[in-house]
This record gives sequence, C-alpha cells and structure tokens, in this order.
Amino acid sequence: MNILITGGTGFIGAALCTHLQTLEYNIVVQTRTTNSLLNNNIKTINSLQQLTPEDKFDAVINLAGEPIADKRWSKKQKQEILRSRIETTEKLIQFFKQANNKPSVFISGSAIGYYGITPTDDEINENNSGDSSFSSQLCQLWELSAQQAEKLGIRTCLLRTGIVLGKNGGALKKMLPPFKLGLGGKIGSGNQWMPWIHIDDMIGLIELCVNNVNISGAINCTAPGPVTNSTFTKTLAEAINRPAIFPMPAFIVKLLMGKMGEELLLNGKKVIPKKALDSGYKFKYQTIEQALATIV
Repeated sequence: MNILITGGTGFIGAALCTHLQTLEYNIVVQTRTTNSLLNNNIKTINSLQQLTPEDKFDAVINLAGEPIADKRWSKKQKQEILRSRIETTEKLIQFFKQANNKPSVFISGSAIGYYGITPTDDEINENNSGDSSFSSQLCQLWELSAQQAEKLGIRTCLLRTGIVLGKNGGALKKMLPPFKLGLGGKIGSGNQWMPWIHIDDMIGLIELCVNNVNISGAINCTAPGPVTNSTFTKTLAEAINRPAIFPMPAFIVKLLMGKMGEELLLNGKKVIPKKALDSGYKFKYQTIEQALATIV
C-alpha cells in the first residue's frame, strides 16, 4: 500500500510512520524539517508541489498544522493556526483534482474542539454540533476544506482527536515535569471533561479508517472512558507516586494563557467514540488507569 502523510514528524505522525513501516507500506512524508524518526526507508518531500499527476497513493493522511496549545492566541497566532491547516488541505485537494489515480481514502485531522465550549455533562457523539468558539470554528473550517475530497469521489474521514497520551510527546510531555516535582493539581474546578486516547489506539483508529470502507465523515478519536480533570489529575499523581495538591485556579489560567487556556484547559466535553465502537473497534486502553500505567 502506498501512503502519503503530511505532518509525519509530529507526535502522532511519527508514531503512525513507525507502525506503518512494520506493515511494509510504502510511505511518503511531506515535511519541511528533517527528523531522526524518519529513517531511510521513508521517502520525504519538502513540498506538495513536488507531486505529479502520475503519483499514486492508496491513502492520504493529513496531520499537518501549527500546534494549537504552544502559544497564546494572539490575532496573528490564530491566523497561523488556521492558515497552516487550511493551506495544506487545499493543496492536497488540488493534487487530488489533477491526479491520474485518486486515493481510495483521505483521512484529515480535526479535534474534539469541534464540539465547542458550551457547558454540558451530556455524552457527545459524532452527530453533535459545534459553537462560535475559536477551537470549534477552526475545526469546522478545517473539516469543510477536507470535505471537498468527497465531491471528487474520495472516501473522507475526519479525525476528531482528543488528548493523545503516549511516551516522549503529546500532553504528558508538558504535564509530567511539575507532577514529578509534586507540583501537580487540578485545573480550575476540575469538573471539565478530558476525553483522552492512548497513542496506540489513535494509530489503531487511523488504520481502521484506512481499511474499513464503511467508515466516512467524522470519527471521534477518544477512549470510551472519558474522565474529568480531577480524576485525570488524581490518577496521574497515583501512577507516579506523587501528591497532587497544587491546583491551578481558573483566574491564573486566564491570566497566563488567555483565551487559549480558557478554551483548552478550563472547558471539555464528555466525548464518546460512538462510530468506532459501532464499527466493532476494540480499544486496547479503555480506562485512564490502564493507559497511564503503561506510559509513566
């Protein structure tokens, strides 16, 4: 199988490349930076403009985009977060239009931020809508861009990704240092939901989208057991045998991180992977205790 990946040097992309290599797939990664995780068996290109109509891929996986939680959301940063996603996606659509052989499936990134920040404890599945928050509008626009592939007859899947947990990257890379020092604690009220997923299941769901021709549209990439921030904090502290007694009040989050902290850290919804479960996917890590025990 021939697969094109954008964003292949990120946390999810690098793990995906490693897994696909074990299946002996032919992988092409579009990246602007060299990365030691990409070995000599993976072909890299600097720009999607290097592709020609003769290039043939069975699947295209689009994970490229400026990290959403690395900086405060200034007007310029929000524009860059949006531009980095839409521009790459639009270039892929242009490639599809010109390709002599279109891919069977286009898998494009999104996030559970799609569902917005309107408070609720109701279970959220792929049929729920978003709101006017930046994170929701970002995902809606990104998905809208990707859905152009459907009009070209390409099965399209949209990965609404939760908090991805794994070694050497993702959310835990930032969270573990203070927790190991005993400085961890709940954020805000601690009642906000934290839909999470182990990196192995994230890769499993992408593989599901590649191989299951009956799956299309949005798919929630979250474990079936979402937890609140308080539960997550307590479980992480127990996993590394440290106390978690230093909460971060909401006003500190807003002061230090602005709107980014308010939307991403102080809000969260009880997102359920309904489509994945209905398809028969068996999660390797269903509980946060199980997931964190294997990671930390």
